[in-house]
Amino acid sequence: MSDIGDWFRSIPTITRYWFAATVAVPLVGKLGLISPAYFFLWPEAFLYRFQIWRPITATFYFPVGPGTGFLYLVNLYFLYQYSTRLETGAFDGRPADYLFMLLFNWICIVITGLAMDMQLLMIPLIMSVLYVWAQLNRDMIVSFWFGTRFKACYLPWVILGFNYIIGGSVINELIGNLVGHLYFFLMFRYPMDLGGRNFLSTPQFLYRWLPSRRGGMGASHDSSHQSPLILGTPKGLVNLFYLF
Repeated sequence: MSDIGDWFRSIPTITRYWFAATVAVPLVGKLGLISPAYFFLWPEAFLYRFQIWRPITATFYFPVGPGTGFLYLVNLYFLYQYSTRLETGAFDGRPADYLFMLLFNWICIVITGLAMDMQLLMIPLIMSVLYVWAQLNRDMIVSFWFGTRFKACYLPWVILGFNYIIGGSVINELIGNLVGHLYFFLMFRYPMDLGGRNFLSTPQFLYRWLPSRRGGMGASHDSSHQSPLILGTPKGLVNLFYLF
């Protein structure tokens, strides 16, 4: 247990809370402590019954069962892997900027979810973060299962197909990729590469709450993780199963 505790405490702060909530909320629903019906994003309940918690619970909840457990664990692994890489890489020392990225992506996904009647938002938010990481490291060669190797910029689309094969919905992954692209375009590509104005900026209250740390990388390249192994063999996933 001490090894698991040490591993959990080693996860960067924002990723650690996100990971913990994504484990705790499905567990609460699975144990029946709170009815899972209260966790879904139902537009009518949110807009007309003022059940304002639903966008939050829908972000962390996933109905874990015999047919969905593997999909849940795979995406929980993606959350841990790529959120950690972003938080300790491109956003190292800048927790306010990283939290702002998550909030921007989340708000976009909630609006899309209400418009398209998407009841669960866990996978879209994870995919949006994975997409941003892939674009910031687009030329890195990554490995997937069975020895396949390709540039990181293609990883979100490979995972879209992979999730579909193991029972996911293409719509959830696609919305996540599009939202991630919107953030990346507005924050990085448009102002830096195309010379446009910066439409996104982190609010000052987030800096007061989460001040930047000196010595952070603050770069747009994840140089702390140059290994070509992303999910190259089932070993990383097997280790995740042991945690549960």
